[in-house]
Amino acid sequence: MVSRKVKVINTTGLHLRPAGILCKEAIRFKSNIFFRYGEGEANAKSVLSILGACVKRGDEIEIVCDGEDEEQALIEITEAIETGLGE
Repeated sequence: MVSRKVKVINTTGLHLRPAGILCKEAIRFKSNIFFRYGEGEANAKSVLSILGACVKRGDEIEIVCDGEDEEQALIEITEAIETGLGE
């Protein structure tokens, strides 16, 4: 299991469009991928779970990957978030 904290830079946080992009990126990997935010966790492979976390701009989340391709998943997921998830 590997993890890394990352700051969300999207103007409106993880709303529907960036949540969909994050989910699409996460689904590419075999590893379990989720993020911790506040007191909860969200499954990065579920748009509804991501939206339910209500992550706003400037919030810090911890990406956690666990599985056979966890290292590559962590690199690519955090890079996608750090570059604004297409926005």
